[in-house]
Amino acid sequence: MTHFDDLETRSADQRAADLAQVLPQQVAHAQSAPGYATLIADVDAQAITSVEALTALPVLRKSDLTQAQAAQRPFGGFTVKPASGFHHIFQSPGPVYEPGSTDHDWWRMGRFLHALGIGQGDIIQNCFGYHLTPAGMIFESGACAVGAAVLPAGTGQTELQVTAAHDIGCTAYAGTPDYLKIILDKADEMGVTLDFTKAAVGGGALFPSLRQEYKDRGITCLQCYATADLGNIAYESAAMEGMIIDEHVIVEIVTPGTGTPVAPGEVGEVVVTTLNPDYPLIRFATGDLSAVMPGISPCGRTNIRIKGWMGRADQTTKIKGMFVRPEQVAALVEKHDEIVKARVIAARQGEMDTMTVQIESAGGDGDAYARSVAEVLKLKGAIEVVAPGSLPRDGLVIEDQRSYD
Repeated sequence: MTHFDDLETRSADQRAADLAQVLPQQVAHAQSAPGYATLIADVDAQAITSVEALTALPVLRKSDLTQAQAAQRPFGGFTVKPASGFHHIFQSPGPVYEPGSTDHDWWRMGRFLHALGIGQGDIIQNCFGYHLTPAGMIFESGACAVGAAVLPAGTGQTELQVTAAHDIGCTAYAGTPDYLKIILDKADEMGVTLDFTKAAVGGGALFPSLRQEYKDRGITCLQCYATADLGNIAYESAAMEGMIIDEHVIVEIVTPGTGTPVAPGEVGEVVVTTLNPDYPLIRFATGDLSAVMPGISPCGRTNIRIKGWMGRADQTTKIKGMFVRPEQVAALVEKHDEIVKARVIAARQGEMDTMTVQIESAGGDGDAYARSVAEVLKLKGAIEVVAPGSLPRDGLVIEDQRSYD
């Protein structure tokens, strides 16, 4: 199969050179949006020419977005044109409002569908929601980009879904990983044969056993990683070795609660910068955990790969009645130059919460660390100083060992 375009097979040098041209333009473009007035107004956009240079900019979190939207409806000033300039306005839980457009592949989903082999001649039964949230339209725009027809099915009314899929001859499914099984099982119950051979899934966990069940039914199932704010971020190809980063976003993996990149291969929070000129989110924290994989995909696509969704980065935990947040742990590390990283462990002794703070350091004053813990975390706890490199590189800065059974 040919690739979606030449961008997918660029050399690392060419991709870096192209980024050095477009990234300063996108940062400067974002500066024209009122929402960035206090965030990056003083940044020299022309100096932001690489992923490494992006680390000088602050991280934008969804909580920042919701606060800004409450003060300046509907988009918080983070778009460069008014709400009336978009084709759609969506509402996700929060509420969070997202813009959308019917311009060519606005959410960049076509690249993923092409990698799955969907194109002209296919009919996609799109079971992502069309009500208020953008998922349905995200996949429909991708279908248009690859020339496939769409049955805008949404969710529910499974018998009607089966009937429509059979009568129309749908060849591909788009939706959450588990809903396809519901449709297939209902078809078996009704004695109806369906023509699905491809499934584009997202929005939930694709367990290996479920993928195998689809394969046994003759259906190739690949998944993407997308959000309502950002559109498509990464996607699987036929190689099924990690998820390839889309060509129009920049992904960083950072220590949760900070904007500091982790070492290559370590688990951290996914932070995304889009090159969408209509909605230029800069260093937007997804709250998801992942890690970069070494090398490139065997399918020939040369962009970096991530391991996929590995959990949530928001590890905020209540200990002794007080919330402890990843940002506080990051502030503790910043307070002492010799600390490499720290990890808070919540446990129980009898009916009482306990807190242990493990600190990676070549030495240091344990009593000083204890005072800093009380000052920054607002709680007292046991201090364990461990050698650099001792703590797991699993993305956790707060580990809750308490049983809730």
